[in-house]
Amino acid sequence: MDALNNTAAQLSALADIIVSAANKNLLRKAVLSKPKDKTVTRAVISPRAIGGKPCLQTEYFLADNKATHKNVFLSDSPAPLIIEMISAFGQVNVITEAGECEYRVSSKGKTALIGGDKLQRKLDASEGQTSAIVANNREKKYILDGSEPFLLRLGVADKNGRVYDKKQAKFRQINRFLELIRDVEDKLPKDEIYVCDLCCGKSYLSFAVYHYFTNVKKIKTVMTGVDLKPDVIEHCSAVAKDLGFDGLSFICGDVNQFSAPTRPALVISLHACDIATDIVLVKAAEWQADVILSTPCCHHELNHSINCKELSFITDYSMLRQKLCDAATDALRLKRLEAQGYSTVALELIDPEETPKNVMLRAVRKKNFDPQSKQAAKAREEYLAAKRFLCGCDGEQFHF
Repeated sequence: MDALNNTAAQLSALADIIVSAANKNLLRKAVLSKPKDKTVTRAVISPRAIGGKPCLQTEYFLADNKATHKNVFLSDSPAPLIIEMISAFGQVNVITEAGECEYRVSSKGKTALIGGDKLQRKLDASEGQTSAIVANNREKKYILDGSEPFLLRLGVADKNGRVYDKKQAKFRQINRFLELIRDVEDKLPKDEIYVCDLCCGKSYLSFAVYHYFTNVKKIKTVMTGVDLKPDVIEHCSAVAKDLGFDGLSFICGDVNQFSAPTRPALVISLHACDIATDIVLVKAAEWQADVILSTPCCHHELNHSINCKELSFITDYSMLRQKLCDAATDALRLKRLEAQGYSTVALELIDPEETPKNVMLRAVRKKNFDPQSKQAAKAREEYLAAKRFLCGCDGEQFHF
């Protein structure tokens, strides 16, 4: 009975923390994991505003890749409902602007609320943030709002502009990609732009980027999407025609054989598989694109060719070997681009909870780059030295 009372007290305290943080506009999110119901994989509680009223929205991610939402308004004494929600999970991590705490259930059923008292004291002492909860509603900050016609045609949103539950992650991904473009648009032409989307697949990004430059920024845009799948290209071409996206065209073919009709200012690629990402980056650098944005997919080649005795304490374990090769491959890609005259950075595309394929490689071409300069030679040597270290040779037979 004491154990049950203790658990109930911890759940009540945790719910009070979530509600208190939300009321003071300090709640970022609460991540619920280790569900008792195996049809659910996890859930996330976030502050939202619906109809101008602040609420807590719980997004449940289901095993069948669907998602559902449940809203609890702060004016409706939400603590009992929050307790009901969080008690269905074996772990809850609450993240606020004042700090974090964790609730967890052990394999033997023992519960613990770690950092709860400390966080509650901080919340009690805080005056909170003056901005309305609506400012925390990420949907209010999106470049796209769901009403765009191309989102309807691509099956992301319905005719009323409501994003389908199962497409929420894709909608966030598209908006985040546009935000990353917005961050570097000062490096791109202001009057007319040519863009390539290589390994474009279903072309969510092609349509979004074309819409952004043409309809949001009012820039004359010509854009080409390239992919090997003829059925996908046929569908995308039909959608572009129906939407009146006259400057957007699609080509079915091997990216490696594609020749751009003019130098692209921007080259993008989302989840090109394995060495396809390297092909994209090589092409973009050869074209001297002003900006390159690429999110890699799987990483296999280095895993098959790494030969570094110093790293054997990692590479002896297959899972850790793959994680190492994932990071090392992307680092080599960035080093190679630096040697070709680019300033580079690795970024998060979206919340890593959404997908493990979450690294964005961004490269911005340096003005007046001299490939014969000492700086260029130093960058090339750093790149080759990294390959020698990982592969035991210059690795010219490898794509990275």
